[in-house]
Amino acid sequence: MKIFDTHTHLNAEQFINEEEATIKRAHELGVSEMAVVGFDYPTIEKSLALSQEYPEIYSIIGWHPTEAGSYNREVEAFLQTNLTDDKVVALGEIGLDYYWMEDPKEVQAKVFRRQIAIAKEHHLPISIHTREALEDTYQILKEERVHEIGGIMHSFSGDEKWAKKFLDLGMHLSFSGVVTFKKAIEVQEAAKIVPIDRLLVETDAPYLAPVPYRGKRNEPGYTRYVVEKIAELREMAVEEVAFHTRKNAANLFRLDLAK
Repeated sequence: MKIFDTHTHLNAEQFINEEEATIKRAHELGVSEMAVVGFDYPTIEKSLALSQEYPEIYSIIGWHPTEAGSYNREVEAFLQTNLTDDKVVALGEIGLDYYWMEDPKEVQAKVFRRQIAIAKEHHLPISIHTREALEDTYQILKEERVHEIGGIMHSFSGDEKWAKKFLDLGMHLSFSGVVTFKKAIEVQEAAKIVPIDRLLVETDAPYLAPVPYRGKRNEPGYTRYVVEKIAELREMAVEEVAFHTRKNAANLFRLDLAK
């Protein structure tokens, strides 16, 4: 069984000097590839370095909505240069965050739209962060014609209604450890109705550890428990969910993965 963790932060300080051991544990649990997401200067540089060092690691780079206020010409030049790297498979995580609200909605929206335009220039899909901002996120993605490049609703936390709306825009939905939480009924219902060719899995490690590790440090290997929960919800074989979600990641990221 091979699993693709489409969103992890192995570049976070929680993994300093433990990267190799963490990757080894991931392999032992069936996680064969992972996309390491960078969202500011240090995390982008670390993501790119890890993707150069390990063949099974890919990079997703972009400017996070909580960093929107620091987005400027230098940041954009930095992104433009690094988005041409062969191991960069998407632009992200980008979007809107009305929970932390580090910057006004207008600033976040402007930076979000600008990065969608850049993704189009580079023919790359996008990875979306949305927190307490589903309506505005949906509206921007619709207006910016996201179906032209596609992308991922990272750690999808909406209900079935929102799942259908984002699917109608051509997005893939990625489920994290949240889907294993007992009270996450709406997210679980959404996971049941996503077409099998638009379903993805992730950890968002070191955050959102799934049951049975909830409350502890998450790591890429724990994508295994997300796959197992989705298999249970959809009444499918675990291997089948692993196969399809990995194939979907490969198709979206335009990767020719070994069987």
